[in-house]
Amino acid sequence: MKKIYDRIVDMRGNLLTVFAKGISLGEVARIYKSDGRSTYGSALRIEGEKITLQCFENTRGIATNDRIIFLGHQMRVKCGKALLGRRLNGAAEPIDQGPAIVGDEVPIGSPSFNPVRRIIPRDLVRTNIPMIDVFNCLVKSQKIPIFSIAGEPYNQLLMRIANQTNADVVVIAGMGLRFDDYQAFIDNAEQSGSLEKTVMFIHRATDPAVECLLVPDMALACAEEFAVQDKDVLVLLTDMTAFADAIKEIAITMDQVPSNRGYPGSLYSDLAARYEKAVDIDGSGSITIIAVTTMPGGDVTHPIPDNTGYITEGQFYLHDGRIDPFGSLSRLKQQVIGKVTREDHGDIANAQIRLYAESKKARERQSMGFKLSRWDEKLLVFSELFEQRMMNLQVNYTLEEALDLGWETLAECFDSNEVGIKRSLLDKYWPKNLSQ
Repeated sequence: MKKIYDRIVDMRGNLLTVFAKGISLGEVARIYKSDGRSTYGSALRIEGEKITLQCFENTRGIATNDRIIFLGHQMRVKCGKALLGRRLNGAAEPIDQGPAIVGDEVPIGSPSFNPVRRIIPRDLVRTNIPMIDVFNCLVKSQKIPIFSIAGEPYNQLLMRIANQTNADVVVIAGMGLRFDDYQAFIDNAEQSGSLEKTVMFIHRATDPAVECLLVPDMALACAEEFAVQDKDVLVLLTDMTAFADAIKEIAITMDQVPSNRGYPGSLYSDLAARYEKAVDIDGSGSITIIAVTTMPGGDVTHPIPDNTGYITEGQFYLHDGRIDPFGSLSRLKQQVIGKVTREDHGDIANAQIRLYAESKKARERQSMGFKLSRWDEKLLVFSELFEQRMMNLQVNYTLEEALDLGWETLAECFDSNEVGIKRSLLDKYWPKNLSQ
C-alpha cells in the first residue's frame, strides 16, 4: 500500500513542495485534485524529507490538502509497433484521438548506450538533398544540429528529410511548436505516405514547460527500443532552443544560481545527455539525430549553439532558405565519401565548392563595376546553375543523380582542364556531349 501525502507546503509556478520519505530523484507522483481530476509530477529536488515536485501542468486548481501518491518509479513511456503512426504529448498521452498505446513500458532519461557495444560510423543516411548528400554527408549514428534563426524553413527541411530518408523508423520530437507547425508535420506525414513509420512526440507552445523537457527523452527512449530491435532510427528534434529555455525557466523558479545569460551551469550536460544517445549498435540497429537549434539574434556564440557545437559532429547552417555550403560541416563525411559512395564523389564536391567560392569574388567585382574577364563570366554562370540545382532545398535527387548533375553543370560552364579534377576521373565521368 503506497503512502498518501496530503499536505503541500509550497506552490510556485509548476513546482510543488511536500514532505515525504524514501523518495528518489525523478520519481513520478500522482496528484489527485479535489474536483476528481488528477495530474502527474516528478521529484526534481530532494533536501532531506523536503521534496520539490515538477508538476506536468499548471498548479492552478491544486489545493494544499490535495492528495499525492509517489509511484515508486521514474517517468516511463510505452514502446512497441503500436507506436508507429501515433502522436503523443510530453506526458506520453495520445493526442491523436486514437486508442491507448499498447507496448512495454521503458524508463526515459536512462544512460547512453554502452560504448563497448558501439561501432565506428560508416554507412550513409540518404536524404536526396544535394547540399547534404553530396557536400556534407549524413552518416548513420551521427549527431548533427541545424543552426538557424526563427523564420527560416527548418521544419520544412526536417519534413523533407523525414519523407526521403532510408531509415526504418522516424521519431519526431517537437518542442515549443505553434499549432500551424504541429499541423504541418501531421499533414506532411499523411501526404507523403511516411506516417506508418513515423512517431511524433509533441510539446506545443501552450503546454507546460516540464513537458518540453520530457519530449526529447521520450523520443530517444523509444528510438533506443527500436534500435535494439535491429531498426535504423532517425530522430528529428525541433527546437532544442525551446528545450534549453524550458530548463532555464524551471531553474529560475527553483532559485538556482544562473550561469551564462541566465542559463544553468548544467546546460552542457543537459544537451550532451540527449545528443549522446546517437549510436550504431554492434549487431543491431542505429540512432541518428538531427536537431534544430535556433540562434537568438543569429548569434552563434549564444550559450545554446556554443555548447551544442562542442557536443555534435558538425552542423548545417540554414539561412536565406538554403544550407550554406561554407558554414556547414559534417565531421564524419570522410567515413563514407569515396568508400561507400562513388569514387568521384569527393573530387566533384570539392571542385564545385571551390568554384562557387571563386564565383563569390566575381560577383563582388561585378557589383563594384569592374570589367569582368571571360573567367569571371564563366564563374557567374556556374554560380547561378549551382544555386538552382544544388542549393535549392526543393530539388529531389538521389546521390548518384546529383553527382551526375554536378558533372553536367561543370561541363556546361567550363573546359575540362579548368576544373582542377584529375585526368583519370575526367576521362571516365566528363560529359563529352556538353564540353565547350
